[in-house]
Order: sequence, then structure tokens, then C-alpha cells
Amino acid sequence: MTSEHKSIHQLLKESSSNNEGFQVETSSSVVVMQNVNDMKTTRIIPNNLSLRTNPISNAESAYISSPHSQTPFSPVLSPSQEFLKNGASKVDALKNWSISTYKCTRQVILEKVGKTDRTTNTELEQQINDLRETQRKYHSILRLSRTFSTHFHQVVATQHALAEAFSDLAQKSPELQEEFLYNAETQRNLTKNGEILLNAINFFISSVNTLCNKTIEDTLITIRQFENARIEFDAWRADQMSSHPANEEVQRNFSKHKEAYEKLRSDVMVKMQFLDENRIKVMHKQLLLFHNAIAAYFSGNATLLESTIKQFSIKSPNSTGQSFLEH
Repeated sequence: MTSEHKSIHQLLKESSSNNEGFQVETSSSVVVMQNVNDMKTTRIIPNNLSLRTNPISNAESAYISSPHSQTPFSPVLSPSQEFLKNGASKVDALKNWSISTYKCTRQVILEKVGKTDRTTNTELEQQINDLRETQRKYHSILRLSRTFSTHFHQVVATQHALAEAFSDLAQKSPELQEEFLYNAETQRNLTKNGEILLNAINFFISSVNTLCNKTIEDTLITIRQFENARIEFDAWRADQMSSHPANEEVQRNFSKHKEAYEKLRSDVMVKMQFLDENRIKVMHKQLLLFHNAIAAYFSGNATLLESTIKQFSIKSPNSTGQSFLEH
């Protein structure tokens, strides 16, 4: 059979064996082109996975073959969504605080101008006023006692320096040695007793300071919380009375603030009772110490002064081996 009578299929087969054709690979198909009797013959071969230049990785293959490959992941809040969520709770808290502040401020103003009634407890309020007045007077005693201690410390320091000067002059003035030594010994005794008195005064100051600035102040903090609760209770009580018909939320807030008010009132009454008992016991001991120490020192009774210090378990400067003036 001559080449002129050969079929097209035979020509293609021969050209393929002789590498006279060429292939072009694309991502979608393989195109085979061959010249047959000056005519272009084109055949398109669909591409498959085996013809890819880069093989599919295991991860890609697993993803393609997975039946859930097209299922989206569970939704996760973005930072902006999380911020909005937190912001919403803060806005609610700010809203509640603003409403409460507005009601309490309005209640205080109306009370001052006499446009509304307030919950009163005459006996308890009188006790609170007496406690504040007591604290003010104790602060005055504390301030004066500190002033006395500062000035008396200077007196004792001067007596100590005077004793040293008399002793030095006794060594340098034989004709007046006896007189200088008498005075030096007197000033030393005064210095010793003065240090004991200073220890007693400082112990008194420390005890009164604890009573004023810790014990009484702790009760006053509870009293301030009670007064704030009273204002909130009155504000919601006025709101409840003005709401017609009764609002369930207003009623719930009113009951909550009423309960808080009554609890704090009970706490204040208990704390003031215990405070009064403790104050009397502490001040009885401290006033007795102050009186006995001052009287013993200025009467020159050194024995009574030392026994007073031992009675109240105060360390004497001699027992520590260090003079008060060395601080």
C-alpha cells in the first residue's frame, strides 16, 4: 500500500512512532497535533491527575477525598466580636451604675431642699453623732500628747547634756568638784526617770492612736456604708411609690436595697456596742497609766514610777541596755 493510499489512522500511528508529532500539556487537556497531507489534524485528550507535573501531596489528597472537605469550620469569635461582647456587658454595668447614681443624687438633693422624706432612726443616729464627736476629742488628746512627748524629750535630752557638762567640770575644777558631782548625779537621775516617763507616754500615745485610727475608724467605715445604703433604699422607695401600676423590676430593686439597708443597720448596731465596751476598757487602762506615771515622776517618786511601768508591762530603758536618748 502506497503512502497516498494509506489511511489516516496508519499515518498517525507511523508519525507517533517516528516522533514526528508533538504534545502540548495544559492544566485542562493534552493537545496532539500532526500534519497529514498538508492538513492539520488536532486531537484533544482530557487531562487527568496522572498527567500533573507536580504530584498532589498527601494533605491535599486527603482534603480532596474527604467527604467533609466542603464543610466550614465551627464559628470562632474574632477579636472585634469578642470586644463587642465584652463591651456590651460593660455598657450594661455602666447603665445600671448611672441609673443608681442619678436616683441617689436626686434623693440627696431633694432631702436637702426638704422636698422628700428620709428614713430616720433617731437613737442610732444620735449614737453615730456621739461616736464621731468622741473620735474628734480623742484625736485632740492624741495631738496634745504627741506635743508633750516631743517637748519633754527635749527636756530629758537637755538634762542628759547638763549632767555630762557637770561631770566634766568636776574633773577640771577640784575646788568645786563635790558640788559639780552632786548636780551631775541629780541630772542623771532625772534623765533616767525622764526616759521611763517617755516610754509610758509613748505607750499611751500608741494605744490611743490604735483606738482612734483603726478601731473607731473601722466602725465608721461600716457606718458610711450604712448611710449610703439608706440613701439608695430611700431613692428606690420613692421610685416605687411613684410607679403606677407597680413595676416588677422596681419592686425587685426596692426589696434588694431594703434588705441591704436592714443588714447594715444591724451590723452598725453590733459594732458600736462592741466598740463602746472595748473603748471603755482600753481608755481605763491608759488613763490610769498616764496619771500614775506623771504623778510619780513630778513628785520625785522613782520607786512608784518603776512599779507603774512594771504594772503595765512596759519595757524600761534600763532593761533594754539602751538609753532612750540614743535613738
